[in-house]
Amino acid sequence: MRAIIQRVTAASCVVDGQTTGSIDTGFLVLLGIEDSDTSEELDWLSQKIVNMRIFGDENGLMNKSLSDVDGNILLISQFTLFAATKKGNRPGFTRAARPDKAIPLYEEMIAKLSALLQKEIKTGIFGADMKISLVNDGPVTIMMDTKNKE
Repeated sequence: MRAIIQRVTAASCVVDGQTTGSIDTGFLVLLGIEDSDTSEELDWLSQKIVNMRIFGDENGLMNKSLSDVDGNILLISQFTLFAATKKGNRPGFTRAARPDKAIPLYEEMIAKLSALLQKEIKTGIFGADMKISLVNDGPVTIMMDTKNKE
């Protein structure tokens, strides 16, 4: 599982002219699910996302989490995070999980983040052509991969 976490002051997702989710202060999380991913990796990643301390404290240090700033999450499924680019110029996506595997894990991630944060998680629509807008705060962008827990 891969996640791109962007600290934002605003983010939204629009599908077919309709806003499916929008937030103010919080994280825009782009989530890629690989065929070999499991609920255990989801548990680890959701904990890391919710507890990530990348909001400024009184001294300007990145020391506060989403809960500390009453932040929100906009979670967007993004299979392209598993693009294979080694060969040629057209990326391949064979490592990305097919919808029958990815949708249940995506829905499980929504439920897990909601339970941990104790608030509704805003989302896009799985598999849709989404238009994502954001104001990256900082900019702060963190990449995480459950197969490479650095």
